[in-house]
Amino acid sequence: MTRTPVAADETGRVRELDELNALESLLEPDFQAIAISAAHVCRAPIALVNLVAENRQYVKGRAGTDLTGVNPPVPFCDLAVAERELLEIPDTRDDPRFHDDPIVTGPPRVRFYAGAPMISRQGNALGTVCVMDRRPDRLDDAQRQTLRTLATHAVTLIELHGRAHHAEEVVRRLNALEQLKNQFLTRINHELRTPLTAIRSYLELVQDGGLDEATERRFLQGVERNSDRMLRLVNALLLMASLKAQTATFSPARVDLAELARQAVERSAPAAEFKHLALNLHASERVEVWADVEQLCSALLQVLDNAIKFTGRDGAVDVVVVSDPAPGVEVHDTGIGVESDDLRRVFEEFYRAPQAEEEAAEGTGIGLSIVEKIMEMHGGTARMENELHDGVCVHLTLPRSSVPPAPEGRSGDRRRADTVGPQ
Repeated sequence: MTRTPVAADETGRVRELDELNALESLLEPDFQAIAISAAHVCRAPIALVNLVAENRQYVKGRAGTDLTGVNPPVPFCDLAVAERELLEIPDTRDDPRFHDDPIVTGPPRVRFYAGAPMISRQGNALGTVCVMDRRPDRLDDAQRQTLRTLATHAVTLIELHGRAHHAEEVVRRLNALEQLKNQFLTRINHELRTPLTAIRSYLELVQDGGLDEATERRFLQGVERNSDRMLRLVNALLLMASLKAQTATFSPARVDLAELARQAVERSAPAAEFKHLALNLHASERVEVWADVEQLCSALLQVLDNAIKFTGRDGAVDVVVVSDPAPGVEVHDTGIGVESDDLRRVFEEFYRAPQAEEEAAEGTGIGLSIVEKIMEMHGGTARMENELHDGVCVHLTLPRSSVPPAPEGRSGDRRRADTVGPQ
């Protein structure tokens, strides 16, 4: 048996089959009808509408057989796909390429084959519409033309089904995004209304008078605390908008990552002390990177805020500065953890993991999205993984480079934007 040549467009056509979602649903009625028509017109007992990808044949329609898939593919179909034109073999036993192939020497003992390739609009041969018989045969011109026409109809259906699938996926994603946005707006309303209500209550009590000096000072501190909370939220929203529009300030310079981490830990210490958490910094050496100090500090503060927020009383948060295999910061906590399916989604805009909802934790669902965008601005990455026992670890990784990164679309852009602390 001669080795069947590989199609010149192998990579492209396999990719298109995947993009069209063509291999997911098989044996569809429309393709069954095409196979039956091919068998009838060509007076053949067996007909297939099949796709060929990655050494396997996927049957979309069939007549006279119970095949649903063949591995490896029928060699005749492979050749028709590779040559991209109608292939007709009047007697396989007389063809040196196939006379000793198992499909010829053993069941179903194919003696006749004719197959027309299905050429997509992108120019890829996706599969064939073919007929087979257990005895030698030959098609006439009208039958050949009909077989080509049926192949054209089949690939058109595949493309239409693919577009319909894409449309359904877009609608699904838009609906999911709309739901997330509605949840976000609800949370924003809560995050703004709660501190505003507190501020108003404190001010009304102070204005009513009759308070001792210590109580009045405590109420004014409450006003300041809630005002800061609102300011951080507004700054976060502004920063998110500027990051998405690629107008956020980006002024990289040589930065000692260990020193930056130390400053972030010091700023987060009061929140950790309030919950009796152990906040530890592990940075034994200088780690030099190119970074925008304010932006990178904002990202680190956000990660620390999340770790403190979701770690129970008397837990621990460890900040580790690493230099190998790439410079970065790891933030480990002993908190509530995140389900494996949500580890990637936590960086999506507006998304909050179910654990955060169950804990009724403060936040808008944009903090980690901001972190990821800041790291991308630096040419780095942000990822989260579960710890072996409890909690999660967030990895902020920067490129090892002797020159500052130049993010796409930011050439010469040094405009200022509001920075943001933890949310």
